[in-house]
Amino acid sequence: MYGFKIVENLQKIDQDINRNQLKYHHKRVLVSKEFTFDAAHHLHCYEGKCKNLHGHTYTVIFGISGFVDETGLMMDFGDIKDIWKNEIEIHLDHRYLNETLPPMNTTAENMVVWIYEKMHEALNKEDRKQQYDGARVEFVRLFETPTSYAEARREWMEIE
Repeated sequence: MYGFKIVENLQKIDQDINRNQLKYHHKRVLVSKEFTFDAAHHLHCYEGKCKNLHGHTYTVIFGISGFVDETGLMMDFGDIKDIWKNEIEIHLDHRYLNETLPPMNTTAENMVVWIYEKMHEALNKEDRKQQYDGARVEFVRLFETPTSYAEARREWMEIE
């Protein structure tokens, strides 16, 4: 049987732990956040059922790396959510993707690169560059179905 202990005294900053101990390391770390959205699309020049208008519940997973600040945080998960909600999802959720995305065939392979580019742009805005030390998109994974996804990785995106 596991013992459960009720904490009687919460650790206090500058009393039980010093501020300079909050940042435990100087290593690059990756944080990841997952989102879903629903959208409709169809594919051009494709002879299969996806040539017809249809929809998916997509799942997007972001992997963002950087260095922790003086409190031991690299990037707040809520900040990733804000970028997603305000700068990316607005173009995707409950939309007809063939109209809202730039001119492209709305394949998962094309869409994942567009999503990567949007997150990359968001992280490279001047205020965020200063706030998040070395933050960069490492990967974006876009699931079209629970078992099928396309992925864009930083090392692939940096090759011209």
